[in-house]
Amino acid sequence: MLLVTGILAAGLALIHIFAGRLRFLQVTPRSLWLSAGGGVSVAYVFIHVLPDLSESQQILQQSLNPALAFFEHHVYLLALLGLVVFYGLEKAAALSRQRSQEAGNGDVTSARVFWLHMASFAFYNALIGYLLLHREMPGLRSLLFFAIAMSLHFLVNDYGLREHHKTMYDQMGRWILAAAVITGWSIGSSVAISEGAIAVLFSFLAGSVVLNVLKEELPEERESRFWAFAAGACGYAVLLLAL
Repeated sequence: MLLVTGILAAGLALIHIFAGRLRFLQVTPRSLWLSAGGGVSVAYVFIHVLPDLSESQQILQQSLNPALAFFEHHVYLLALLGLVVFYGLEKAAALSRQRSQEAGNGDVTSARVFWLHMASFAFYNALIGYLLLHREMPGLRSLLFFAIAMSLHFLVNDYGLREHHKTMYDQMGRWILAAAVITGWSIGSSVAISEGAIAVLFSFLAGSVVLNVLKEELPEERESRFWAFAAGACGYAVLLLAL
């Protein structure tokens, strides 16, 4: 399994390195593939991850200090935290681009916001790389479902980050995020954490994925493809439920 997960981690890293060459994704109205990929990612969270949060809730409660037991819904709060954190990052990037345009410096973020995004998404990617080896549901089928959903999700994220950061992302950002996936997988190959900690990571990831997909699909200027998004979500949901 270590070899299989290593190959998948390398594949996820390569998405960041080469996604910029997929010119058919960089169109308006939004590419069908990006909208469908976003639908697949969200379907994975709602069908595969969120139903496990109630079980994770019990695992996490058992692992917490009894003094913190009053947090009855802390797993869901962690998912909310993931959503809020990445919403804040998106707003920071949008505001930075607006200020840059007003100052006559072009439609690009500041270096400070770029590095803030890179640090946050590097952690995000390292988390995904780690979870290739340590998911809540072990097994090859679970691994493949996770890898497929995250690979399409990486395409969506890569497109959004490149739009925000332009040349800085192509020159440095994509390499940082590719390396982060491998780093997370490497840590996972030698370090195993508790079930409670995995529940925390998966909960945070669930909220983060939902926000990172919807922020790309909802803005009107994206001219997103609703039917492609719906087809991706419904098709992957049916597959997850059937297998």
